[in-house]
Amino acid sequence: MPRSEISTAEARRIAVGAAGFDRGRPTGKVNAGHVRRVIENLGLLQLDFINVLVPAHLLVPFSRLGAYQPETFDRAVYGSGAFTEQWAHEACIVPVSSWPLLDHRRKAYRQSARSPLVRTKGYRQYLQEILDLIRERGALTASDVPAREGPRRRPGDWHRSVARWALEHHFGKGQLAVASRQPNFQRVYDLPERLIPDVHLSNNMTEEQAQREMLNQAASALGIATTKDLADYYRMRPRDAAPRLRELAEQGLIHEIRVADWRETAWLHSDARIPRRVSATSLLSPFDPLVWCRPRIERLFDFHYRIEIYVPAAKRRHGYYVLPFLCDDALVARVDLKAERSRSQLQVRAAYAEAGHGKKDVAMRLASELREVANWLQLESIKVNRKGDLASALRDALKALPA
Repeated sequence: MPRSEISTAEARRIAVGAAGFDRGRPTGKVNAGHVRRVIENLGLLQLDFINVLVPAHLLVPFSRLGAYQPETFDRAVYGSGAFTEQWAHEACIVPVSSWPLLDHRRKAYRQSARSPLVRTKGYRQYLQEILDLIRERGALTASDVPAREGPRRRPGDWHRSVARWALEHHFGKGQLAVASRQPNFQRVYDLPERLIPDVHLSNNMTEEQAQREMLNQAASALGIATTKDLADYYRMRPRDAAPRLRELAEQGLIHEIRVADWRETAWLHSDARIPRRVSATSLLSPFDPLVWCRPRIERLFDFHYRIEIYVPAAKRRHGYYVLPFLCDDALVARVDLKAERSRSQLQVRAAYAEAGHGKKDVAMRLASELREVANWLQLESIKVNRKGDLASALRDALKALPA
């Protein structure tokens, strides 16, 4: 009989383990298979190309695997045929098997109100010309598409080319899929039938079936979560998720469980386990599934986290690009990082310890992780600024590391 109640500490260990931090990093060279398994375990990988440190989606496998070569990621994702890009949580890499799960999203896709496309003369013909061009010539980027003059721009108006809007329209509708990314991160588009196996293209799922499968994947990746947490994983409405979760419970895939100090009832996945302990030392991407749902990490870790990139500098509390630091089953610190490539330097612009955790021990473990990040990014040195209550201890810990 499954347990009916667990502690918050047990819930934390379940969550960290389900997210893939309980398996240890590979002892040998990280290969494409390792990266593929991380994404398959999570079900998706949110794309983000802000390059203050490294594009955030590249940090997610690193947090679980350690250093890997850039070509390893490209080979795993775009060279394997195992993944594609879709709107899932946000713009995400997903397994090709998820293509039918998102069909109802593609059917419901509508152009942004900011799009100049629908105000462009002859845009329907232009859309068809693009599809005909790709059908004839093969995969292409926005730079390969004939330009089209759009409506007059106003201050603060759209900045993408009409060609990009057209390609993203086709992508949102599922008439085009992403074949690869260029070194400048530009998408390369092709027809779905050239990229997605027919077994997935022809899999006509109802919206309810797709929602059940997405929620089951979310529950597996999160281990333990509330209805709102699970709905957030694939950006569903909680009222739509609730009946599907009850159906999953009837199938025995999840069951309700109470977590001490949580106001809402949680769902525990049938494959979830409560580790006696979790051994992990990882800096987390702001878009890591373990931390992207802010109410959930406050509930689990008592960790208030906000991305402050778009906050005016004078109003930032912790910094511009702040990463949470996971030690075992706790978030024990946060650091504002920047890769200053012109100086070959990893800059720690601020470092803060969380209350209740010994600064010396946290600093030693963080120093080792920062050294690994610097080596991964081929940065020769690490500089710690004075800002933050962990900065001094962190500088000492870095000095104490073996050369």
